[in-house]
Amino acid sequence: MTNTRIFGYADPLCARAGGSVDFMISVEGQDHVTASLVRVIHGDENPDGPGYVDLPTDLPIPATIPAGRQFTQLGSFARADDPQGRLDRLSSFTLFAHFCPTAPKAERQQIMGRWALDRTMGFGLGIDPDGHVALWVGDGTNIDEIRTEITLVPRCWYFIAASFDGATRKAELHLINCVNAWNSCISTVVPFEPDSWVRESLRVSPAPTSGEASFKLASATAWNPIRGHHGGLLYNGKIDRSGVYERVLSRTEIEPLADGAAPSQDGLVAYWDPTANLTREGVGDTIPDTGPHALHMQGVNRPVRCMTGFNWKGEESFRLAPETYGGVHYHDDALTDCRWQKTFSLNLPDDLKSGVYCLKISAGSGTDSIPFIVRPKTPKAKLALLLPTFTYLAYGNEHLSYEAPIAQAITAHTPVLNEEDLEYKKLEEFGLSTYDHHTDGAGCCYSSWKRPIITLRPRYRLPAMNFPWALPADLSLIWWLEHAGLDYDLITDHDLHAEGLDCLKPYMTVMNGTHPEYYSEEMMDATEAYLREGGRVMYLGGNGYYWVTGTRKDEPACIEVRKLDTGSRAWQAEPGEGYLACTGQRSGLWRSRGRAPQKVVGLGFTSEGMDASQPFERMPDSFHRRASWIFEGIGEEELIGDFGLAGGGAGGIEIDRYELGLGTPPHTLLVGSTSGHSDNYPLVSEEVTYSFPGRGGTQDAQVRGDMILFTTPNNGACFSVGSIAWSQALPCHGGENNVARIMLNVLNAFLREGALPGSQYTGDEKLWR
Repeated sequence: MTNTRIFGYADPLCARAGGSVDFMISVEGQDHVTASLVRVIHGDENPDGPGYVDLPTDLPIPATIPAGRQFTQLGSFARADDPQGRLDRLSSFTLFAHFCPTAPKAERQQIMGRWALDRTMGFGLGIDPDGHVALWVGDGTNIDEIRTEITLVPRCWYFIAASFDGATRKAELHLINCVNAWNSCISTVVPFEPDSWVRESLRVSPAPTSGEASFKLASATAWNPIRGHHGGLLYNGKIDRSGVYERVLSRTEIEPLADGAAPSQDGLVAYWDPTANLTREGVGDTIPDTGPHALHMQGVNRPVRCMTGFNWKGEESFRLAPETYGGVHYHDDALTDCRWQKTFSLNLPDDLKSGVYCLKISAGSGTDSIPFIVRPKTPKAKLALLLPTFTYLAYGNEHLSYEAPIAQAITAHTPVLNEEDLEYKKLEEFGLSTYDHHTDGAGCCYSSWKRPIITLRPRYRLPAMNFPWALPADLSLIWWLEHAGLDYDLITDHDLHAEGLDCLKPYMTVMNGTHPEYYSEEMMDATEAYLREGGRVMYLGGNGYYWVTGTRKDEPACIEVRKLDTGSRAWQAEPGEGYLACTGQRSGLWRSRGRAPQKVVGLGFTSEGMDASQPFERMPDSFHRRASWIFEGIGEEELIGDFGLAGGGAGGIEIDRYELGLGTPPHTLLVGSTSGHSDNYPLVSEEVTYSFPGRGGTQDAQVRGDMILFTTPNNGACFSVGSIAWSQALPCHGGENNVARIMLNVLNAFLREGALPGSQYTGDEKLWR
């Protein structure tokens, strides 16, 4: 029996009691779904844990919700604001653009134009399947085209001008090589055919599209009777300055444009200059038209901005030479917003319990669970669990498990796939994670919650690892908090990013989830200020506070990260393209910007390996009076966490270590460590200056996960355990185990006013004594 394809997403992902959540649902072959709402407690179905656990809610949910098939527009492009149809009434014209194709020998791609694909009418300038630049025109019945003989070289800059004379039907193409020493994948030493000048008389003239197509960059307009209008002939590559004249330009007028001269105003209809609205704080999706009619382009699926342009000459950042950063990178598989119609809206009561909720939907043979996170309307508990929603998005719908052979080397086994994985992978319609590459090989720097994210489903096990990751892993910590009867509020990275210190202030203690890897400057500042002002943090993860991440102001759904030239990274940004378009900040590792995680929570990333996790052992500092209370009920030589749902131990997957040289506070107590990791746990690349043998877990003492405690001013403190696997050990043995005992000991102390047990502290000394 064929599965009924049913998917959905919630907006916002991070909600507040008293607010509302919209659900966008798509189902094939059905006209409704059945629905129920649950609060999810645990997702991992590993038999060593409690299995899947949820609790029903008493919120009024319709038993059935009308729903139907919804379609997703993949690919980024830009659409002109042209309400008067100025770009559709051109008898004679010249189109021109600087462009850098990244996958020229593929399907036909449109660089710019107003082409109705199904009606074969209008005009389009682009690349034919053989990699030649072509101008095609259609009158609704017939199509004709002119093309260059030169085959485009991938990742090289060109200038193209295409003209059509409506009176004579003469068409011309002028392709000019713009490669310099800096801007392309090859240099001027290559015997590169410089220019191509072609002229032909065509058989047809372009017909006006009359609402059947809009003028676009990087896309044409397709249509079918079920889906309606959508983008087609999607382009992979960059487009810099581009424009349209309502007359045929001469060769002497075209050559200065190729050199970057400002366009003449004589007959100019539009001139799109991506550098015109760059600011030090980044840029949005609008590509301004600086011509006479303000026919601005609006980006769809967030074309990547602040990229090097045709005239780039090695500057590090668009902040230094914005005029050389006109490159806008388009991808045929980009997705930041499905733009589905709202299916159902849920109003959340003011007193709704904070938690992870799922709208469970079904139709025919298909089911889905749509997650969203609810924080209280006002803080209620002393303890907050900070869910790393930036990380959830960064890994959202990752494809490494299916497409990257290196994933098998990292995890030490082949992927473990199930029917859900195959169904998700079938159409590849829900976009990429920031660990994936676009079809042209460029890394994906954006990820958004405005799409179904399969990796957020509570039961989901990442195929590459075959255990839960991100939210499904954090549910083990939520299950234990419930099991232990502890009162807690959930907050998220998005809340912390938006509110800063005010988000943390109401709580005596804030604990991290398993993998708080992606952090913004606002989040770093707030965490440091919270600790400085007397807050208490339980850092319970690995590889935390690692990548510089951002969102646009007032657009929290989409995160951005650029992977630079150090760190454990699935891709690397091209030279000059390491700054975030959403904030203007340099991305890469926080460590590379002077804010190593050791300076905030005492530990920083040291290794990863997914073959097996190890237990922690007590270190000498654990017996000091300032820390011995953490181990009340734990034997002197007792292995801590020789069990777990992630690799069979509490110390592993990704691990962090104490390092004074990187900023671990000097008064920190090192109370526990792991050892015995295999060579599948290598020292992270940012620690390696010279490569030499012996950097694996069996030989390098830096390959370990550490457990530490340090205090901060005003009776603040930080307890850190550098292991993703730590919290996933909590549900083992019914939640009654020595990992849970340590957690309870720390929480009992952290949730009480005053100094911690066994300590004396003075604000003047700024240190333990």
